[in-house]
Parts: sequence; structure tokens; C-alpha cells
Amino acid sequence: MNIKFNKSGIYMFAGASLLLGSSLVLSGYINKRKEVSFKTGLNKVGHVVVIYMENHSFDNLYGQFEGADGISSASPANVVQLDKEGKPYGYLPAIPGTSAFPTNLANNYFNIDQYIPSDHETPDVTHAFYQEQMQIDGGKMDKFALYNNSKGLTMGYYKTKLIPLAAIAKKYTLCDHFFHSVFGGSFLNHQWLIAAATPVFENAPARMLATTDASGKMLTDGVVTPDKYVVNTAYSVNAPHPAKMPDNVLVPSQTGPTIGDRLSEKGVSWAWYSGGWDKALAGKPDPTFQFHHQPFTYYASFADGTAAKKEHLKDETLFLEAAKKGTLPAVSFVKPLGLDNEHPGYSNVQTGESHAVDLINAVLNGPNGKDVVIIVTYDENGGFWDHVAPPVIDKKWGPGTRIPAIVISPFAKKGYVDHTQYETVSILSFIEHRWGLKPLNKRDGNANPLQNTLSF
Repeated sequence: MNIKFNKSGIYMFAGASLLLGSSLVLSGYINKRKEVSFKTGLNKVGHVVVIYMENHSFDNLYGQFEGADGISSASPANVVQLDKEGKPYGYLPAIPGTSAFPTNLANNYFNIDQYIPSDHETPDVTHAFYQEQMQIDGGKMDKFALYNNSKGLTMGYYKTKLIPLAAIAKKYTLCDHFFHSVFGGSFLNHQWLIAAATPVFENAPARMLATTDASGKMLTDGVVTPDKYVVNTAYSVNAPHPAKMPDNVLVPSQTGPTIGDRLSEKGVSWAWYSGGWDKALAGKPDPTFQFHHQPFTYYASFADGTAAKKEHLKDETLFLEAAKKGTLPAVSFVKPLGLDNEHPGYSNVQTGESHAVDLINAVLNGPNGKDVVIIVTYDENGGFWDHVAPPVIDKKWGPGTRIPAIVISPFAKKGYVDHTQYETVSILSFIEHRWGLKPLNKRDGNANPLQNTLSF
């Protein structure tokens, strides 16, 4: 089917004329062609690698990226932070735990590098299920400083040109409307990366439960919601988990499906590679190993003693070996050790991103680099402010705040900023589309599978 202009400036579409004003018909045709091209081209993808970093919003890292919806696009209404009375702060609230920052920071975003360079740790920033919803404030983005133990630090950003991954983002595709799928912190967003679902803990001890008012607003914080969903940091009954944890606070094995189950059902090879995994299993975890960053351990399919756990949950060192040898599985999830994951409080931007660059180069320079799609993203915003209000898809779960996502591949659009709306479960959707897998639920089933990041 051809589309062309005739001498009168009218589109000729399948032998019939179409006035220039009928853009909806043309747009629909073009989008359909893109969709067909995407589905056909997906067969060229032999490997998918997901590198899952920690705790930075889009504006915090890429707010100065050329062509992106960055901090210069923010309106005063989305920048100025409000106090508990709903009034603008005179200055950002003082940042506790460090003397590096002045106490008279303007009520605005500010550059962190001038006070703490990006190769040094900053204090952590509050990122939790109920608090993030209050920070977002119905899309106004004006209460990040109020509901935050680190106060004004939430408004800090790094100079984009100085971060190691920026050069790679400039070379490939940067997504500037990518949101983490569920409100809250690392634990819950890792769960949604693999299952698009929130774990349930029916017999959670009362001391773990949050309390809320009739509207669902938090009265007292907790790990488990009043209706028994686990939303903040908790540990699996399966190994590894912190030593000497009482049995009754360990989350029981979940029975819902994961992307790992779907891949295995289709005979598609996959693995979750975690920094420090072998030492943690041996009972000698690295001080920065994060037990709640190991989402598959929460599921019965990968419980202690199962063949699937041994086959699919591996140490990050094996990923690097496989990348260099060209023996990567079809799908790889890579979770760096805490020291290397960019998380404020125990890692830093330079160390974490330099490690991510090493992982990326190991793949691209190896035999599997010719047909790989690498997705680098973050579990969540880590409590850092962003000016873009997240879309409302599920009022209970999210999405949460905007985060960076980079798509690196021979098939990725080069030097491109993709303004399409995506979320964490778009990664699941991409994997499902590539290998013809049944969606885990409606959320990943309806998510855009990163369609506009690639060109075949």
C-alpha cells in the first residue's frame, strides 16, 4: 500500500484521495506500519539484558540532557516545595546528617556536585510506599521536601555531562517519560520488575502493619498494608536473608507467576545475576549486599532446594564470563552489589555508573553484542524530586516518579530521546512480545513494549 501526494496536495491512499486535514487516518496507518515493523523486527533480537540500578529520578541525573524534558521545562508550581501548612518554604529545609550543604538553599532545584562531588556518597533520601504518594501530592510534585528525612536534599541534581552513562545515553536512546511502576522503594519495585504484582503476607505480625484512615492515607507507617500487602522492605523466608531474623516476620513464598516462570514454560533461557550472590548464599554476605534486591527468592518456584533456584539465580561474575564468551542466556537480569548500584548512603554515582558501563561494554564487545537489547534503568527515584507528574494508571499501586531508562542496542535509535510513556513493566511487555509469552496480568499486558526505542 502506497501513500503519496498528487498535484493538488491531496494524499492518495490505496487509490482514493484523502484531504490533508484527515490526519487521523494517516496517523493510524503510519502507527500500524510501525507496529508491524516492530513485531517483525523483534525476531532479530537474540538477547535481552536488563541492568537494574538504584534510586535516582530522571531530573536528578538527566535534568540537563539536551532534547529531554528536563529541569528547564519545570514550572514554578512543580518546583517550589510546600510546608505542612501548604505554604512555600522560605528556604529548603536544612539537610541533616552532613555539614556539606548550606542551610539557606533557595526553594528550588540545586546542583549537588558543588557541595558533594558525584564520586562521594550523599545521605540517603526517603523512598517508601506511603511517603512517595504524599510527595507526589496528586501530581503537583511539591511535597518531596516535606515528607523526607533528608529534607532539602530531594531537590538536588547532578550535572548530566559529568555522569558516566550520559555518553552512552547520547549515543543510543534515552527515554524521558519512563516511570517506576509502583509507589515506594526497592523491595516493591523489584517485585514488579519480575511479577508486576505486590506480595501478600496474610499472617503478618501486627507490629508490621501500617494503619490508614478511610481514604487510605497513612496514619502510622508499616511494612504491610492493612489489607496484607507487603509494600516496604521485608525479607523472604528463603535464603539469603539477614541472620537471626525472627521466622514470623519473613515473607512466605509467593505462588503467583513471574517472568521467569513464563520464560521457562516456553523453554527460553534466562538468569538473574546478582553481585555478591554466592557469598550471601554461603552465609558471608558483603556488607553492602541487599537481601531485598533478590525478588525471585520470594517465590515458591525458586524456593530453597529447588532446581530452578540453582539454575537461574546466579552470581554477577558469571554474567561477565558469559558476556565475554558469548554464552549469555536469552534474557539476563543484572543486579549489581550495593557498592556498585548507585544507591545514596552506601554507593555513589560515579562508582555505580562506571560499573554499569563495564557491564554494557562486556556485552557489546562480546559475541552476543550483535543481537542484544540492553535496558539500563533504576528501581525507583530514591526519594529525589522530579518535575513530571506520573500518569494515573492504578490509584492504589502507581506508577511512581519518573526515572531514567536507556536502551542500548544495534537496533536502538541512535542519538534519540524518546518521549513515549513507559513504565517498569514495559520491560516485561517487551520480553513477552519478543518470545510470545502470556502477560502476567493486565498491567504488563497493557504496557507499551518500548516500541519507539528500536528501529529495524
